[in-house]
Amino acid sequence: MPKSAGQPGHGPVSGHAAAAAAGGSDAIRLQLRSWPEVEAYLQRCRGVIVPLGSTEQHGPTGAIGTDALTAEAVALEVGRRTGVLVTPTQAFGMAEHHLGFAGTVSLQPSTLMAVLHDVVLSLARHGFERVYVINGHGGNIATGKAAFAQAYSTAAARGLPVAPRLRCKLANWFMAPPVMAKARELYGAREGHHATPSEIALTLHLEPSLIGKQRPLPEPAPPGPIHGPEDFRRRHPDGRMGSDPYLAQAEHGQTLLELAAAALAADLQSFLADDDPG
Repeated sequence: MPKSAGQPGHGPVSGHAAAAAAGGSDAIRLQLRSWPEVEAYLQRCRGVIVPLGSTEQHGPTGAIGTDALTAEAVALEVGRRTGVLVTPTQAFGMAEHHLGFAGTVSLQPSTLMAVLHDVVLSLARHGFERVYVINGHGGNIATGKAAFAQAYSTAAARGLPVAPRLRCKLANWFMAPPVMAKARELYGAREGHHATPSEIALTLHLEPSLIGKQRPLPEPAPPGPIHGPEDFRRRHPDGRMGSDPYLAQAEHGQTLLELAAAALAADLQSFLADDDPG
């Protein structure tokens, strides 16, 4: 839908991203802004980034917060590059199948759907029109998309002014083509499907204290179907799915962060620029 005369654009004004880069990540963190600053921001940009992760086991040597740590890091770097505000990270996701491992905290699909629905509606009420969710966990994908569909319906039913222009997008940083290509180059088939060396490498870059946890591990169980926490624990006794996280290096993580941020920043700019992204 074309913008009406005088209506703010979805994307940041020229120089806004440069100002954010000069101010570091603090300039684009929503929790560090005041409400008048957010109102002023909405006169320039109607886009917002929401990092979405999970709190779940990542094998015997991986951090339980991997999915939230990585989603937040990518989101903040994308925000710094584009000048788009970044909300606090939603660190709990749909991780029911990992509940057989100590430390996992899961939301049921219906709960996560309600949380994301309410986050989108809150943002839309203030005038945000483009909600870009940077996701770090595959188990959130189906529920996230369902939440968006429900949010569109609710926004219209409530008569929110932005309802005709409200659009949400789920961007999985680990599925960005440059990231997947680099992971194949670095790890080949040892990348696996869970507790992957690529995601572990990013956490090693972000949190050097995690390097000391790394050690060689036995051959992992191969990837397979997932039917619930007990079944998952039986099929994958140490939590890994075909992966060898000992291949991860902090330098790899720095490269993967750069590739993810570059790819998602470009995707976000296209999303903001499109008046009818569908």
